[in-house]
Amino acid sequence: MSGVVLLSTHDLEVAGGLREALEDGGTATRLVVSADDLEPSGEPALLVLTGKLEGTAAEEMAGRARGELHLPVFGVFPGGAEGVRSRARALGLEEVFQTPLDVDAVVLLARRALARKHLQRLTGIVGESDPIREALERVLQIARVDSTVLITGESGTGKELVARGIHALSPRRHKPFIPVNVAALSETLLESEIFGHAKGAFTGAIDSRRGFFELAHEGTIFLDEMGEMPLATQTKLLRVLEQREFLKVGGESPIRVDVRIITATNQNLRLRVNTGEFRRDLYHRLNVLHIELPPLRQRREDIPLLVEHFVKVVSETHDRAFIGISDEAMKILMEYDWPGNVRELRNLVESMVVLAPGREILASDIPVEVRNGGGAGALIRVGDEPMLPVPSGEGGVAAGRAELEFIFRTMVDMRMDVDQLRSEFELYRRGKGVDPPGSITGASDEPLQGFPAPSGEIRIHAPATGTGERVGSDGLPGAPDSGMEDEEAEVEVVASGSAAGTLALPDGAVVFRPGMTMEEMERAAIEAALAAVGGNRRKAARILGIGERTLYRKISKFGLDERP
Repeated sequence: MSGVVLLSTHDLEVAGGLREALEDGGTATRLVVSADDLEPSGEPALLVLTGKLEGTAAEEMAGRARGELHLPVFGVFPGGAEGVRSRARALGLEEVFQTPLDVDAVVLLARRALARKHLQRLTGIVGESDPIREALERVLQIARVDSTVLITGESGTGKELVARGIHALSPRRHKPFIPVNVAALSETLLESEIFGHAKGAFTGAIDSRRGFFELAHEGTIFLDEMGEMPLATQTKLLRVLEQREFLKVGGESPIRVDVRIITATNQNLRLRVNTGEFRRDLYHRLNVLHIELPPLRQRREDIPLLVEHFVKVVSETHDRAFIGISDEAMKILMEYDWPGNVRELRNLVESMVVLAPGREILASDIPVEVRNGGGAGALIRVGDEPMLPVPSGEGGVAAGRAELEFIFRTMVDMRMDVDQLRSEFELYRRGKGVDPPGSITGASDEPLQGFPAPSGEIRIHAPATGTGERVGSDGLPGAPDSGMEDEEAEVEVVASGSAAGTLALPDGAVVFRPGMTMEEMERAAIEAALAAVGGNRRKAARILGIGERTLYRKISKFGLDERP
């Protein structure tokens, strides 16, 4: 493991003890007196400040270590020192220790910090925020074991970099690392590419070919976009995980392999399991060890570090000078949501370096959709999850949000309807006497018990239907009532056992006695409609202007199906 631990000489006794303990374990160290001694040469990976840490000297050292070298900083305070926490926050310390010192604890955490910096150098992952540190720590924990790993995160968060880091720190690092983009291969080609094929297995198979699993023998295979894998291929992958063997396409003899499998996806596999698009048993076999990569909007403090890193890389690649970026431009980058995450930021930095050579990047150099915080790339989010892209232009976000809300509510209603139907069908199948959900093959006309048959004491008036027909007092279309007002329909309930009152339906709204809650109004409307048609749910649904399944669910919700 490369990297040097820098030890300040504010407290020579503490610095000497730490130096001896670290070097005994094979860790290189260097003593530093002031901020001028902090140089990038020698791959410094950690700064440990010792002593009281008062005055500007400690501030300058900590500031340069964090700002220019991007190093984590530890601090060792004298025992009993006052204001330790406030001073640690001011210096930006990652870890704080007090004398008498537990040298072993300092050495352990120092080596973890060195391992993290080493991993970042190997993979190119940039960041010092808490979410990215947690992800890197997770990589360090699981790299040396052989278990299957599932990496999740939005597109552009660096899932392949993490997979390469796991392989680079594993005992298999000297063996092949084979990345496979599952989404880039058609269903017919995917199986042949992954498992290989035998000669004559299909038209054009003029020779036998090894697949990715054979090529990755004793190494690591990385299956990206795992959520796009067809169910048939999922079944064969499950056999590889369980038996460590597979058959080539058209092959007759199983082939055994020793491969570590790392998968990644930007989809919610648990949701795809629930919808039947992903095998449940395969999901649990893949999700043995899990790493969740944070989106860039959850680690905004890393954006300046990423910009600096990408500027350096792009400038060297294109041989372009880069003067810098203005504070206003950086503020815009910090506030943008980055739906494309680190990949989007990298591409933007490249365009800025290429299009504005030899001068400072200004806010006006940043694309308008980024300056406006959205535009064509904006996403409407539920919580923190991206859900729906919306068009740019005035009102685009508002219109898209309304559309998303409508879609979301419709989907929720559909799910509730399906769950209710499933529940009713199960009760019916078990002989409980509950009506099956007739709306699947045709609604049931059987009246709901507890509601009176239509009588002259119940008078129903409803507005014109969308087909030009009216709903008459018998609850059926095509029986118009004379003298009915188009602007407002009324349902007057005078039946025995029902609460008397007037239900008005102006402009699609339901109004029933002032002071009632929405649920009470909804229940009253349903009771009135059912009473008007003697409990016939099909007719009641027509009167109310809702689907029959929705009416079944609401009847169950309000307990109307349990009326005596």
